[in-house]
Amino acid sequence: MALRNIVEKGDNILEKHCRPVTAFNEKLHILLDDMQETLEKSGGVGLAAPQVGVLRRAVLVVETNVPEGEDEQVIELVNPELIYEDGSQEGPEGCLSLPGVYGWVERPMYVKVRAQDRYGDWFELEAEDLTARAICHELDHLEGIMFDELADHMMSDEELDEYYGQNVSQSPQAKRKR
Repeated sequence: MALRNIVEKGDNILEKHCRPVTAFNEKLHILLDDMQETLEKSGGVGLAAPQVGVLRRAVLVVETNVPEGEDEQVIELVNPELIYEDGSQEGPEGCLSLPGVYGWVERPMYVKVRAQDRYGDWFELEAEDLTARAICHELDHLEGIMFDELADHMMSDEELDEYYGQNVSQSPQAKRKR
């Protein structure tokens, strides 16, 4: 495994539509393994292939909705399709490709996704709360959409402090430290 550089906003690769993965081979496995190492080192909750310079439909999302004392798992989604969404949640959202920038974004509370694993086998996944938010955020990257394009407004440091001061358990950092 190797750390990959995270592409930041301004690089036009983040504005492009990603192509489907068609070869489920060692090259894909290396990409997914490298993305996992990069995600773990970044402290984020999701990472899409275009964020490491690869225009393929592959994302990783950390399942943060785990019981106390259990380890979070990284979910690999290849060629993911959102097939159902329900409910609504609003809150601060950030991105590894826009470091230090947060916006107020509305996302579904619950999603169901159909995707392939690293071997090409199809499966369905249900997610809620922060995991649902992260899945939607990463799927947007595959379409060349960044969260700041969807934000109702960009948040100041004071707004973030106030929000997380009142909602400490909702902070992505707090959830990752469980």
